[in-house]
Amino acid sequence: MSHKTSRAMTPPQLPIIPGHCVSHERADSARGAALRPTLTVRDASGGGGGTVTSPRLPVGQKVKHYRRKNGNRTQAAIAGLCGITERYLQQIEAGQKVPSAEVLARLAAELGVPLAALLTEDSAEEPAATVVTAAPEVARALMGYGPPLSPAPVSPAQLRERVELAWGIWQSSKDRFTEAAALLPDLIGDVEHAVRAHRSGTDAVARREILRVAADLYGLLRSYCRRAGRLDLSLMVADRAIRAAEDADDPLRIAAAQWNLGHVLLSHAEPDAVEEAKEVAVQAIDQLSRAPATAETQAVKGALELVAVVSDARRRRWWAARERLDQRAVPLAAQVGEGNVQWTVFGPSNVSMHAMSIEMLAGEAAEGLRVADKIDTTVLPSRERQFTFGLELARCYDLRREDAAVLVHLLHLEEVAPEDLARSPLARDMIFGLRKRVRSTFCRQVDDLAGRLQLL
Repeated sequence: MSHKTSRAMTPPQLPIIPGHCVSHERADSARGAALRPTLTVRDASGGGGGTVTSPRLPVGQKVKHYRRKNGNRTQAAIAGLCGITERYLQQIEAGQKVPSAEVLARLAAELGVPLAALLTEDSAEEPAATVVTAAPEVARALMGYGPPLSPAPVSPAQLRERVELAWGIWQSSKDRFTEAAALLPDLIGDVEHAVRAHRSGTDAVARREILRVAADLYGLLRSYCRRAGRLDLSLMVADRAIRAAEDADDPLRIAAAQWNLGHVLLSHAEPDAVEEAKEVAVQAIDQLSRAPATAETQAVKGALELVAVVSDARRRRWWAARERLDQRAVPLAAQVGEGNVQWTVFGPSNVSMHAMSIEMLAGEAAEGLRVADKIDTTVLPSRERQFTFGLELARCYDLRREDAAVLVHLLHLEEVAPEDLARSPLARDMIFGLRKRVRSTFCRQVDDLAGRLQLL
């Protein structure tokens, strides 16, 4: 479904029913003087709470400091991302309001600092919970605990066909996690057995082809393991993909493997890892530039540029991300057109989706929706990219508190990729947010959706 169709279905913004959901601004006023003198917090190590006198705790000044330091975003953008009004954030920064603990936690998360950074001089950041859904059989196969293998390896041609079939399922099936979990264990065992068998063989052509097949399989496994919450395995198979591509002496696959590594690093919460993703991408672009220029190499270079763009956006370097997208990714996309070289889905539509992602991450929901209006996801060969676009579109509406639109898009995503929706932390956050504030008319639909996704 194209975005234009989905927006036409969007109902008007839903008001919040009095008594159904109490805003943080009203809750703050209700607490009045009882909250203003003191604020009790629990330190990041899990120890006991401590009482801090508010005159010694310039929370508003620290919020303002980190807002300007980490991206210099507007008050409207930060307020929208945190679910409060711009006026309320202005009052917090001016010291006229003391935020609730929940609002303070949201501000800290959005500003990219530990909660204690807004309260004390130092603290350790608490790791976010990760839902692990990788099939144990896949993990066991990667560790070498698969079923016994016959002495004769499967031919490279047969394995190539099976890997491409697995990639097709992964990019197009609604139930891709279930189907991949059934295919991957045997495929991992057969490919790795063939690699070992050809390592000491005399057929150089067959050896190179099986290494290419292995690099392509590890690329798929990187995506599977990352989406399933096993970043440790995702990093391992990304490294295996690079080694296989290097042994095959295939510049295109080496660059694609580094693109995969970049996505693993982008999945980490640590700022250093996100910065390293850009370094990996930039280095890979430089290396690929030494190979003969073809449509395929240009497409993979474009995909690597998007990794660098996301790295900048994740580090709140909004203008750097926009500039790189416009000056580097857009021309490459115009040159190669829509495609799926090395399963990167690079092309004009994917570049436009990244433009929307930048605005969504920056909290500029209106601009994100404006960009989204021009995107037609039906041209994309990847259901995963269609899902990501729909999820970020729902997030833009969530920032504007257009709850009916959020619900419409989440229900559509359940049709597009139910297993992805169930595994998405962002989707879970939006569903829980709807349950707290949505009008009673839509409560049953939200609760039913949460139930189907096993969130209740």
